[in-house]
Amino acid sequence: MSAHERVVVLGTGGTIAAVEGPGGAVPGVDVGVLVGTDDPAVEARSVMAVDSSAMTPALQRQVLGAVRDALDDPDVVGVVVTHGTDTLEETAVLLDLTHTDPRPVVMTGAQRPASDPDPDGPANLAAAIALARDPASRDRGVLVALGGSVLPARGVAKRSTTDVDAFAAPVLSPARPLMPPADGPTPRVDLLAAHPGMDVGLVDVCLDRGAAGLVISAHGSGNVHPDLADRLRAAVRAGVVVVVTTRVPDGPVVVTYGGGGGAVDLVAAGVLVSPWLRASQARVVVAEGLARGWDAATIRPFLDLTTPH
Repeated sequence: MSAHERVVVLGTGGTIAAVEGPGGAVPGVDVGVLVGTDDPAVEARSVMAVDSSAMTPALQRQVLGAVRDALDDPDVVGVVVTHGTDTLEETAVLLDLTHTDPRPVVMTGAQRPASDPDPDGPANLAAAIALARDPASRDRGVLVALGGSVLPARGVAKRSTTDVDAFAAPVLSPARPLMPPADGPTPRVDLLAAHPGMDVGLVDVCLDRGAAGLVISAHGSGNVHPDLADRLRAAVRAGVVVVVTTRVPDGPVVVTYGGGGGAVDLVAAGVLVSPWLRASQARVVVAEGLARGWDAATIRPFLDLTTPH
């Protein structure tokens, strides 16, 4: 590796930088300390120091801007982002939606704090840096390297609160349609979880408070109660982009059931189905599509991981 071929590591906080104390584990280790000084071709830059549960769309855009700034340097062969695992999947898909550069962006983090007697962060960071340097990583978009796994950003989801191999992805070589850059405000898109006895008036509350989109984490293969389906049908008529996915961890949403609230009924009402992206990533996709002034038909392909575009 030439000294002119650099990897930039962007620190955002998270468990990988956390220190345990009386008030719990909080980010307290600078990314420069995490990286160390053994490799002069690795540059550490601190972007923020937050627990990723405190991430906001504005902070995620700061991460996006920092990645773009790092890739402005032609001597940089790849970028690593250290990030908390709680919302890593949302930031990962945000970065990937506009990542046209062939150079890899690799996200990593940890399940154990830096102060743990056996932290997993150092191994994850080393693996991410090696992946960012590997020519085979080019043209793969944004990747997630954690616990020995290397996964694509699109579709990735946290599957364990404790295992060091915490993430899984349903499609290992997903389609990657790309969005043009957009620097304006992100429209409000709300996420609701369907459940027996749900107050379907929550849909109206979201719309009254300015939601331009709704993502529903539904039962089974994208099914909800008929009363909720009626409210979603009205939301679509009002111009709101509505997407249904599932609360089930594995498997695609297959449009199968009717009965007034099944996915067949929802599709007939103009609701979009997210076959593979679960609610967390589908919400980001909808918000980013709306930020570009797109309608539901234009957003739909970005929810599909298996159809070439």
